[in-house]
Amino acid sequence: MRAEFTNIRHALEEHLTSINENTSEIQALFDYLTEMEVKVDKLSQRLDQLQLNQPTSKPYVIPLNQLEKRIFLVLYTETTPLSYEEISAKSGIPTPLVPECLSVLMNKGVPFLRTFINDQIFLKLEPSFKEMQAKENLVNLSLQSFME
Repeated sequence: MRAEFTNIRHALEEHLTSINENTSEIQALFDYLTEMEVKVDKLSQRLDQLQLNQPTSKPYVIPLNQLEKRIFLVLYTETTPLSYEEISAKSGIPTPLVPECLSVLMNKGVPFLRTFINDQIFLKLEPSFKEMQAKENLVNLSLQSFME
């Protein structure tokens, strides 16, 4: 019976030793992961600093003709997305010409947000572009553009 207890005690000690070794290994891995996290955070801070120091490039917009300016002004002054028909009504441009003019505007560098509702396209100016237009006049609109 004493031999049995000795065998059980020996098995339990081996098991305890194994658990301690695994705990040490887990702790070492945790320490390594903590180190890596600190390094990633430092790298992230450096990257953020580089991005903050880099001047944002403003988009280039090819000059617009009068027809394109009228459509641009309609979209620029609206806060909600508009359909082709609404753009046509507000700009006075025939509906069949609106998609073509919008395509030309996109090719000239004017970004739009598109929304599809009931198989109909609704467009509005991208908010960041609209903000840059207000600050820097990217499209080169004059007061005369508003009067025409």
